[in-house]
Amino acid sequence: MGFREHAAYVRRIVGIVLAVLLIGGVAVAVVAGRDSKGTSTATKTVRGVIGSEKAEFFADPEVVKALAAKGFTVKAETSGSWAMDQLPLKDYDFAFPGSKAPADELQRKSSVKGGPIRPFYSPLVVVAHRGAAQVLADNGLATLSGKSSGKLLMAPYLKAAKADRTWQQLKGAAKYAELTGTVFITSTDPVASNSGALYLAAASYVADGGRVAADEAAIDRTAPLLKKLIQVQGAQQTSSDAPFRDFISGVGNPLVLVYESQVASLLLQKQDLGDLVVLYPDTTVSSDHTLVPLTDSGRQFGELLSTDRRLRELAVRHGFRPQGAAAEFTAATAGHTDYIDQQLTGVRQAPVPTAMVLRAMARRTRG
Repeated sequence: MGFREHAAYVRRIVGIVLAVLLIGGVAVAVVAGRDSKGTSTATKTVRGVIGSEKAEFFADPEVVKALAAKGFTVKAETSGSWAMDQLPLKDYDFAFPGSKAPADELQRKSSVKGGPIRPFYSPLVVVAHRGAAQVLADNGLATLSGKSSGKLLMAPYLKAAKADRTWQQLKGAAKYAELTGTVFITSTDPVASNSGALYLAAASYVADGGRVAADEAAIDRTAPLLKKLIQVQGAQQTSSDAPFRDFISGVGNPLVLVYESQVASLLLQKQDLGDLVVLYPDTTVSSDHTLVPLTDSGRQFGELLSTDRRLRELAVRHGFRPQGAAAEFTAATAGHTDYIDQQLTGVRQAPVPTAMVLRAMARRTRG
């Protein structure tokens, strides 16, 4: 075998290995700094594990440039937020899950003083095709405020889920060939993924009369319903990115749970969203992207993400809402209020159970 043939063979093998790693759970490192083309002034490299929903932010050449200007290169690997505490974090500078509950568990492993840092957040939303959204509205499961946004009414939706309602049982659904089978929302695996776990938190809160689950008895009360919400989906992804991309490409389930940031990011990139409708659950949970410093360098990096104006601006460009800087998000999305509810009008935030309770809740959906 000649040199060129050997090199091509090696490249094919490497490609296969990388694909396997991506499917397996912890993705290949996203290295901030790779596009700096030798002009970076970075003097300190920090290594961290992040939720996959932030991978595009850290891979953005403008983010790389802004971090380098402040003396940082970031090497980040992706993982499901609820799987991070199972990783060997000895050589990491930070962990950056998608919400407070898994961050609290990770914080217990950190000897760095000062607690977690929350640079930005994003509410959970349901994206629907226009036909599906209209059918939900016509049957009292949603309200529409225009062609491209509205509210998902959680109590009626959960009642329909409990009764195993099908699209065929909803008036008006017959006009849309794709609306068949049980009405359900595609979510991520709640055992490993942040958005899937937070979906359970919101659903259990509504189903239990506005009470946050705090013990085994509370889990017992909502377990049958939560099990239905998850098991009707079949195999689940560990990242919201794949089902969202399937939805955008016109395949998959007509209702998908995603982060608002995923929609806002595409809008700010001026991408055509077709017949997408954003449904804000009237009771939801915001995903507080929470950085846990594991070293002093990790804390310096986290504080930079929160305080640097350019990095906040770039976070907004990727659809995130900076903590304590609502005006920045409002200004950036001013031209997209047909999709984005800037003030989250009429949206109630459900409290999130402790990590221990939420893990137990997720496990119960499996058996």
